[in-house]
Amino acid sequence: MDSADDSAGIATLTLVIVVALVTIDVAVRVLAIIFVPRDRRPQTAAAWLLAIFFIPYLGILLFLMLGSAKLPKDRRRKQQEINDYLLATTEGIERAALDRPLPEWLRPIVELNRKLGAMPLVGGNSAQLYSRNEDAYASMTAAVNAAKKTVHVEFYILSLDTTTAPFFDALERAIARGVTVRVLLDHLGNRQYPGYRRTKSRLTEMGADWHLMLPFQPLRGRIQRPDLRNHRKLVVIDGETAFTGSANFIDPSYQRRSNVKRGLVWKDFMARFEGPVVAGIDAIFVTDWYSETDELLTREAAEVRGAHAGVLDCQVVPSGPGFEGENNLRLFNSLVYAATDKIILTSPYFVPDDSMLYAITTAAQSGIHVELFVSEIGDQFLVYHAQRSYYEALLRAGVRIFLYRAPTILHAKHMTIDDEISIIGSSNMDMRSFTLDLELSIMVRGGDFLPQLREIEDEYRANSRELTLDEWLSRPFLKQAFDNVARLTSALQ
Repeated sequence: MDSADDSAGIATLTLVIVVALVTIDVAVRVLAIIFVPRDRRPQTAAAWLLAIFFIPYLGILLFLMLGSAKLPKDRRRKQQEINDYLLATTEGIERAALDRPLPEWLRPIVELNRKLGAMPLVGGNSAQLYSRNEDAYASMTAAVNAAKKTVHVEFYILSLDTTTAPFFDALERAIARGVTVRVLLDHLGNRQYPGYRRTKSRLTEMGADWHLMLPFQPLRGRIQRPDLRNHRKLVVIDGETAFTGSANFIDPSYQRRSNVKRGLVWKDFMARFEGPVVAGIDAIFVTDWYSETDELLTREAAEVRGAHAGVLDCQVVPSGPGFEGENNLRLFNSLVYAATDKIILTSPYFVPDDSMLYAITTAAQSGIHVELFVSEIGDQFLVYHAQRSYYEALLRAGVRIFLYRAPTILHAKHMTIDDEISIIGSSNMDMRSFTLDLELSIMVRGGDFLPQLREIEDEYRANSRELTLDEWLSRPFLKQAFDNVARLTSALQ
């Protein structure tokens, strides 16, 4: 009798557990449909719903950890304080000393950038372009050697190795002669490389004032969404010279034995600026410094200075989860729709959202010459295959796709529109850069900046092969399957 009672009790308990689990499962799915799409683009919402429906318990746990693309409230407050300061202390575009009058189509884009990112369009700038990593590293090192007052360094990845050692030596010499050296480096971006501890020790030993960006250190009470990253790259010397672009400060092999074995090297693009735009680039550093240290460098923050010998009009466009809107995506789309003749896009990770895909394919279908430069091979499996899933739609629309030949990873990030506008900076053309990463872009007009960038594009074309629609449609079925599955996760990468 006792045995029968026990069996009945176990059966009842099992039934209760099953009913509870089914009830929870149904509740999770219903609540997900209600709450997940809120304030999210359909692509992102659909990806999260797929994860929750296929793996409900793990899916909801990941959503609770990673579902919000916003920085913590305190950081967003600091970003707004900086924006208010910049708006109050920088001149508007109507007072900027521009090289030549703005075309009517460009005025609303400049105003959009100003409203979203707080930075004005300023004239009187000059620039030097670097399409070789070693040349950019050497120029930044020489600039630090000439520094007299301040050196501001901010990189997603800053790592001490045999290639970058001269730059660290220059920082040490600068500190020895009384220069204030401040350094920011992304926490998780650097932690994955073998030089992480060596780099921190070197910065400490030389006496640099350095901090980690977006640190994820739960044991120290620093808990935030771990996949939000500060992806910016910049160096500012004495508030007079600035470097920015796509290059991380690390050996072009990224210190990976597997990369060395495969012969992989990263090819980047950097630019050196002088003139009023430098104050805007430095203001980005000031913003990030304040976010990480609570120290507001107001005396060194952005000011639009007087006349300069340059002829470039430049506008700094910061973006990332600290802003309400996707500043970089809005800028890119606006320029693509404004183009009348030619659009050249270069991005190592090209995973557009629907709005950007429609803008680019619409331009191509309208008879505008559109080219996209990407790498023939990829260094990130899911991103690489998600990117490839867009090639058919682009090719059918008339976009010409050039694959930069292996073993080089083309890591440059820039855009040219007609013969009028260039965009350079740290931002990829993917949903991660639009939503999750803090980025820095510079819009440039005038002078010989764009013609020089055209020469770099010619160099890419000479070292690439063009992908055809026939070739793409004939690729193996297994690769097609990888591409399609990866695309489903693209909004979450």
